[in-house]
Amino acid sequence: MAVKTLELLESVEFDADGFMSDPTSWRPEIGTAIAAREGLDLTDRHWVVINFARQEFEETGESPTMRRITTTTDVDTKEIYALFPGGPAKLACKIAGLSKPTGCI
Repeated sequence: MAVKTLELLESVEFDADGFMSDPTSWRPEIGTAIAAREGLDLTDRHWVVINFARQEFEETGESPTMRRITTTTDVDTKEIYALFPGGPAKLACKIAGLSKPTGCI
């Protein structure tokens, strides 16, 4: 990970689970840095999910669940697991600067 990425993340507050403490301070550069820290290089398909998650948060004040992401975007369950391995909604929301979605372990 580049030094610039590390420096950018040093100025961001995270909770014990690695989620941003203040989602309103998120910027795309921070999302890219969080993704790099998680071992991901973001593609346009990642951004479909991330931008949806940010929009959903703006409208509802909550992080979207995986079901909400897959039923509202054109990203299906198989693809979201490929894009965000391990815990797709949780990882997508982490990169989007949001809190852990309800129902995620």
